[in-house]
Amino acid sequence: MRIVTANQLQDWLDQGVVLEKDSHGPKVVRLVSGDLLKIFRSRRNPLLERLLPAARRFHNNSERLNDLGIATPKVHDTFWIARNSISACVYAPLQGTPLDSLFSSARGEFSALVQELATYILLMHRRGIYFRSLHLGNILQTPDGGFGLIDFLDIRFKGRPLGPMLVRRNFEHLRRYLQRRNVENFPLDELLLAYAEASKASN
Repeated sequence: MRIVTANQLQDWLDQGVVLEKDSHGPKVVRLVSGDLLKIFRSRRNPLLERLLPAARRFHNNSERLNDLGIATPKVHDTFWIARNSISACVYAPLQGTPLDSLFSSARGEFSALVQELATYILLMHRRGIYFRSLHLGNILQTPDGGFGLIDFLDIRFKGRPLGPMLVRRNFEHLRRYLQRRNVENFPLDELLLAYAEASKASN
């Protein structure tokens, strides 16, 4: 991957809009072009990060998900920032509405999507996709009425349908997310029932 200097990064930050940041600095920046800059400050072993940087894994995951029929942002470029262990990528944002926004602002509209959401999660599981960050902020409802994923660095591809243990573990990630965010009245039981019904119907 090429190297982007600290000066170039600062220009992007000065001209763009920071959409997400943490205690270490900006994480997602909307550039003047409309594309998004995503910065990865990895906590992995530096040697492992040099061999397969987070930005490259994000790019690879995006391509593999698309090959499996899962809509994702299209990554244009990946690079290192100033020769250190920070990698980054630029990608075209996936158009759509995050489900957490839909749940908070249009509860009735979200409720009507529970069956479709369950079927979508089942589709991922049947295609061997274990999405550890399964939560409402990482799934979009796309303009065509489908769904897509936007934050999938820690996704795993099993090469076969997920077994019952991984399915339960995946929904447990969602349950913990809802608890951490103090999300009230989320129809998790309804989602689980719809998932079970969709799974039974597809067997």
